[in-house]
Formats: sequence, C-alpha cells, structure tokens
Amino acid sequence: MDSRIHHAIGLLQAGRPQDVVIACRAILAESPSDALVLNLLGIALRQTGELQEAENALRRAVDNSGGNPEFRTNLAQLLRARGDFDDSIAEFQRALADAPMLVPARLGLARTALQAGQAELAERVARELIAANDASHEAWSALGSALYAQERHEEAALALQRAVAIEPRYAAARENLATVLSVLDRSEEVLEQHETGKRLGLRGRALDLARARALFQLDRHDESESVLQQLVTAQPDDRDAQFLLAQLRHMRGDADFARELRAAASRPGAPAATRAQYADALRRAGQHAHAESIVRDLIASEGRLPELEGALATVLQEAARYDEALVAARSAHDLRPDDPGIARILVANLLTAGDPATAKPIVERFHARAPDDQSWITYRADIARLRGEDLFAEWCDLDRLVHVHELEPPPGYRSIDEFHEELRSSLESRHRHSMHPLDQSLRGGTQTPRGLLSDPDPLIRLYLAQLAKPLAEYQAAIGHDASHPMRSRNTGPAQPTGCWSVRLRRGGFHVNHIHPEGWISSAYYVSVPAEVADATLRSGWLKFTEPRFPIPGGVPLRFVQPKPGRLVLFPSYLWHGTNPIAGDEPRLTIAFDCLPAV
Repeated sequence: MDSRIHHAIGLLQAGRPQDVVIACRAILAESPSDALVLNLLGIALRQTGELQEAENALRRAVDNSGGNPEFRTNLAQLLRARGDFDDSIAEFQRALADAPMLVPARLGLARTALQAGQAELAERVARELIAANDASHEAWSALGSALYAQERHEEAALALQRAVAIEPRYAAARENLATVLSVLDRSEEVLEQHETGKRLGLRGRALDLARARALFQLDRHDESESVLQQLVTAQPDDRDAQFLLAQLRHMRGDADFARELRAAASRPGAPAATRAQYADALRRAGQHAHAESIVRDLIASEGRLPELEGALATVLQEAARYDEALVAARSAHDLRPDDPGIARILVANLLTAGDPATAKPIVERFHARAPDDQSWITYRADIARLRGEDLFAEWCDLDRLVHVHELEPPPGYRSIDEFHEELRSSLESRHRHSMHPLDQSLRGGTQTPRGLLSDPDPLIRLYLAQLAKPLAEYQAAIGHDASHPMRSRNTGPAQPTGCWSVRLRRGGFHVNHIHPEGWISSAYYVSVPAEVADATLRSGWLKFTEPRFPIPGGVPLRFVQPKPGRLVLFPSYLWHGTNPIAGDEPRLTIAFDCLPAV
C-alpha cells in the first residue's frame, strides 16, 4: 500500500479529518480512481460536515471497487446521517447481499430501520445478529430499541438488561434501559440504573432525565425539580426536560409553571421549536389566546411551516373557532400530507364541518398503514355515523362492546365496600398534587404520576388480581370477528399495559377522548359522590360516542352510572368522557388499558 495512504489512515485515526481531506485529494490528483482513497476521503468529508461531497466520494469508491461491501456500508451510514433512510436501507441490504456476516452493515441496517419507523425489520435484523453472536451487546441493545418502538416494553427491558450485563459501560444501552424502566413505572430500578451508571463513570442527559422522571413518579418532587432545573439550565432547548419540568410544576399548582420554557423561548435567537413548545404548554393549560399569539408570530417570522400551521389549527380548534381551524389544518396537510398527526387535526376539523366525504380517503389511507391505531378506527366510525353507514352500528355496538361488571371482593374481604375502605386510603395517599397533568383528558382533578401496575402496595396488587375474571368474561362475550377492528384482535388473553387512578373534585370531568394505543379500556369506581344517584343530573356519569369536538348529530348514545365496585369495559376507540362533578364530594376511580397477549 502506498505510504501516503498509510499516512492518511493514521491522520483519520488521530481525529484530523481536515488533514485527511488534503492528503487524499493530493493522492487522487495522480490516481483519481483509487477506491480506497475515495473511501477515506468520503469518511473524512462526512466528519467535516461536507455531506454532499462525502456522498459523491463514497459513491465513486463503491463504483470503482466493484461494490465493495465495506465501502457501501460507509455510504449507507452517510445516507442515514443525512436522513435518507430508504436509500440507506437499500445500500445496507446490497452490502449484506455480498457480505452476509458484515456486522457493521447489520447493525447499521437495524438502527436505520428503527429511525425509518420499520421496527419489525429492525427487530428481525437484530435477532439475526444475536443468532450469529449471542455475546454482542450492540445487537442486544438494537433488539431492545426495536422492541421498545413496538411498545413491547417488558421484552425491551429484558433485551437491554442483557446488553448491559454483557458490557456494563455501554452507555446507550443503559440509558435506553432506564427509559424503558421509567415507562414501565419501575421507578426504583431506574434510580438503581442511574447510580450504577454514575459508579461506572457514565454521564448523560438520558440517564439524568430518567432519574428525574422516576423521582417524579415516587413523589420526590423537590429532588425531581432540582434535576430538571439543572438539565434545562444546561440545555434550554431540551424539549423532554422542559415538558417534564412544566408538567411537574403545573401538577403542583405553580401558576407560573412554564417560566423556564418562557425564558428559553424569549432569549435572542431561540429556535422556533422551543418557542412552539412554549405555546403548546400554554395551550394545554387552557391559555389559548396567548398560545395563538405566539404561534402567529412564529408563522410571521418562520413562514407557513406545516408544524406551525398544525399548531395554529389545534389552538383554534380548542378555542372553538372551527372555520379558522379548518383553514389552518388544510394548509398544514397540503404542506405535509404524509404526517399522521397533521392528518388527524384535519380530519377532526372536516368532521366538525360536516364533510365526511373529504375526510374518508385520508382516514382510510392512514388506517391501512396503522390498522391498530385506535384514532383511525374512531374517525372511520365517525364518518360512517355522518354518512348513515351500517359500519357505525357494527363498530360502535354499545350493547355488545360496552360491559358493566360488579367486581367481586378479593379473598379475605366480606364485601367490596370493606375492601374499598382500605383501598381508598391507599389511593388517596398517592394523590399528592393539586392539578391535572398537561397531557391527559382530565380537568379539575388529579392523576397518580406513577402507574399502578408496578406499585408494590398489597391492596393494589389485590385489585389487579381481581381483573382476570371480568376481562375473560368480556372477551368471551364479544367473540372474534376477523372483519371487526376490535374483535379481530381477540385472539389471546388481555394484558393490562397501563393503570392509574384519578380523583375528580367539584367541576372536575374528563373531556371526550379515546386511547390511541389501547385495545380494551376501562373505568372502575372506588368511591363516588351521592349526587351520582340523580339520573336527571347525571353528575360524574360516563358517556359514550360524543366526539371531542362537535360533529353534526354527535350526541352521546349511552351513559353509565358510577357505583362503587362497578367496572366498565369498552373498546379503546370509543369516544368516552364524563359529566362534571357538581358537588364538593370527590370521585375516586381506577382506569387501565389492555392489549391482546402477543
């Protein structure tokens, strides 16, 4: 090998990419087709940020080498860095066709597939890597990330635990494990991961953020707020930390809950994304006029970007200015027609405007892409309702799909009331906030920050154990139908995936909503105010099929009266909400979602 090439390789290993570029260009002036030098040049140009020139060099390297799989892998990595995921995946696959055991290509393919939203492909490639080398911490980490993207959280945690067991200092796997454990509400384990990481010398925002979330879930609010304050001071544009800090302060009743976001958004040169997040936090707190003003200023300065038009449509919709909201939603969708979030905003406004014909092809396109996403099922049912199609009666058959069970008392208790006497105290101790979360349907009440599925309290464990029988009875009653969006998934035991408690006070209610990632949803009543007995007032009653925003004829078609010990099970795609509590006596409930066992 030419000594000059050896020198260029040494410069690259020494972290001097600009010198590598100079050296490679000098060699190429004499040998313009040298594939190895072109490959080195492409790698160096990528490191200096000259991505288009890097791509040109790497493509020439691949062509001049007859498709060298290592050079092609470098090209694929560059395309991934540029966000050209489809082309990157294609190049990785070409490299693997020539070199099936090339580990960097397989890892790159798994990671790129995950970024491209192809989690099943990422999982398959990661499992192939593990089959070839069971001791690869990177492969186990890639598998964990792929499973997490599919919301298979327990499996993801196991894969990531294997990754950190193989290589304890692998920061990415430990950070991802802490994140997954946080989602699973295994808060104590998150703190253990953080402490282990510190002992190993690992430092990273993701571990600190997971710790802050775990402290929040454990009601260690001052500690959580302190960690989050440090994170946003260091990185004012850290969206996750900013939202969690605003959420924590809002739930604690802090009137100026978004002050750190305001400061970040107000500084000179603040990114549009930070200013938009501040507006979104205000919108979630019901400050629509202020939020609208910020978004309109953003549009004036940044242009009619789809995400800004979508944000404007959302705030106008929530302010009940539906005609204006529809104009903004159409604009956002025209600019970015493949964005599912923007499509949902447009569809909701089209239905409010009584235009199901325009909404129908949009819904059907996205439903075909994500058949288990409950929102597209909901909107398709709304369209059928407006068009008078039989599909509405089939998908929203309230007699068949909404069941009311009276829960049996756990072993050792003579009645459900006796059990509730103890359970109520346990739940009440977990409602330590004064306001609702910013990202939930709840208004005028509180919600437990930590899910109950991982709560060690024996009383909560007893409650969860009592759910198996009514869930099995519900599944048996609804049956299986391959053509039905809910009953087609009734192929295995329902597994609770999330569980929480809500406490409503005077004026408290749930806005009409669905659970987009669910299958079976629920409401269970632990204690209710005496006023719920009034069948005319229907205070606190659960209602079905009334959409979040008005549509012609979109009235509730069924109400369920709250009663201690009553469990209501229903499809997650059914619109549901509650009438406000009128008196001073609170209403205490537990809710959970289920998915079918994989």
